[in-house]
Parts: sequence; structure tokens; C-alpha cells
Amino acid sequence: MNARFPMPIPVGWYCVGFADELAVGEVRNIHYFDRDMVLFRTESGAVGLVDPACPHLGAHLGHGGVVVGESIRCPFHHWQYDRRGMVTDIPYAKAIPPRARDQACLRTYPVTEANEVIWAWYHPDNAPPPYEVIELDELRDPEWVEQERYFWSFSSHPQEIAENGVDVAHFKYVHRMEAVPEGETRYDGHIRRSRVSGRRKVTDASGREIEIDSSVEVVQNGAGQKWTRFKGLVDYLLQVLVTPVNGEQVEVRFAYTHRRYPEDSFEYQALRQAIANTNGQSGLEGDIPIWHNKFHLTEPLLCDGDGPVMRFRRYFSQFYPAPEPAPVVRGE
Repeated sequence: MNARFPMPIPVGWYCVGFADELAVGEVRNIHYFDRDMVLFRTESGAVGLVDPACPHLGAHLGHGGVVVGESIRCPFHHWQYDRRGMVTDIPYAKAIPPRARDQACLRTYPVTEANEVIWAWYHPDNAPPPYEVIELDELRDPEWVEQERYFWSFSSHPQEIAENGVDVAHFKYVHRMEAVPEGETRYDGHIRRSRVSGRRKVTDASGREIEIDSSVEVVQNGAGQKWTRFKGLVDYLLQVLVTPVNGEQVEVRFAYTHRRYPEDSFEYQALRQAIANTNGQSGLEGDIPIWHNKFHLTEPLLCDGDGPVMRFRRYFSQFYPAPEPAPVVRGE
């Protein structure tokens, strides 16, 4: 927490990279959640995420550590640890020490792969995840293309970026768009769903103005997984992957997939324009200068055209663990 963002890093599943970026046998140092961690892929293809310090004598597993089978091996004395943090081998010892025999001694993080993304679970007290990453059908459909990826890094906080979608008033002034309807929104525990649908006027390949059915559906699964489905003239899906580096720095990845359209088709050109708009001034890049410098006000001065900002904040507040009550000090 700091002067700009008076809230901690929210609990959730977060993208720490794309699955095809981590090769079998690779060991990589990463820094998210204000923590140094070591990411690796075992020989069977499973992903592990652990603290960097070897619990033996503190060597950094990400500097010289290697994958051996299903374990990561320390560069100092070649102790090996599996993805659960259990000691699997000490090459010069006759036996594994009793303290390390029946319990993990290297801290690990829950990690999973879904939607071509490597996800890590963050909780400040290392509590296990109560829900899972939701898999997206489009990414298993052969009629949809491989994801197209974009990346930004700037000063902000996951709540600020998530909250932006319900701040309907800013679309006109930041993105030069007409008012965006709120649509229908449902809250179901850690999941929020919103949908806007209706008839929309577009220009077809011959230059005629026609009306089509269109919809935009946004789903938030906890603090770190969010996606948007667009249906209309073209159908496409956007994964919005916001990962906190620390309390005031984020990385944002956009990953698009869409139905297959011939590259010389009107639909493909419309899709390219839609992606450019979503990324550019009428989308994310229009917001970045605001996010990069703004303050999160816990008691903002709102008016009737601002959208359901406070309702969204009540939803998002569940991703912050309740602080421990202060101890009661009684006089003698």
C-alpha cells in the first residue's frame, strides 16, 4: 500500500507468462506480487513455481539451478526439490534429514496452465485457492486462430484497471466514444458477468449501412482473470491479463483470438480495425496516461452519470483478506 493506492495486492489467479514461452527444462526468474520467484518446467512438461532461496544454505535456485527429471536442482550442493517443495535427492547424504523427509521445506505456489497461459495463485498468507481458472472454449476450437498478443507495463493497480469498465462516463472524454450502455450485470460470488446486446448499424463490404445483431460480454473471475467476447460483424475473444508486479506497478497482456476469416476479406479488415481500436487511443492506450498518474480515492465525489463504481468496489473488496484485529491491551 502507498499514497496512490491505499489497498494491498488483491488475491487471485494471475498470468505469469504464456505457456509456449517456457520450454521443457527451462528455469526462469520472475518477479510478481512484490516477490522474487523461480518458474520452471519439468521433463514431463509440468510447471513449478517456488521461492528462490534453497532452504539448505540459501543459494538462489534461479541462478544456476537446473531441471533434473521432475525436480529443480540447486547449483550449490545439488539438493533437488519437486514442484511440491519436497526434497527428492541429496547426492552426498546417506539420508534426507528428518525435518525434510515428510514435509515440504521449499515454499511453492499453486500454478496451473489454461487458455495457453501460465497462472499463479497469489495470497499474502499463502492460503490455497478456493476456485479455479475458467477455461475458454474458443481456445480449443480449430475454427479459431492462434492468439495474437500485446504487452504493456506501467504504474497502476489491478483494481484501477478492472474498475475502468464500469466508469461509463469516461468513454466519451478519454476514448471519444458515445455513451456506453451499462447492459445487464450479474454478481455471483467471485464472478461478475456483464452483457450488452442489441441491433447495431454497420457498413458492409459494399458500403451499405445495415443493421446486425451484436453483443459484448465481459466476465471477471476473481481479481486476475477477465475476458471479453465480441459478437456481431466479426466474432472475437479478448483475454485481459493484468498482473501486479508490486503494489504500484502492473503488466497488462492482451491476447486475442477470432474466427478464421480470409485475409483478403472484409471481415478480416474489420477485425484488424477492431483490435487497433481496442488497443489504441479509443481503448487501453487512451487510459494508460490516466492510470499511470491517478490516485485511488476511497471516498470519491460521484454524480448520477458515473456508473456503478461503488457497487463494483463492493464486489472487488472480497479479494482483499480481512486484516487481523489489533490485539487488545488491557491495563493491569
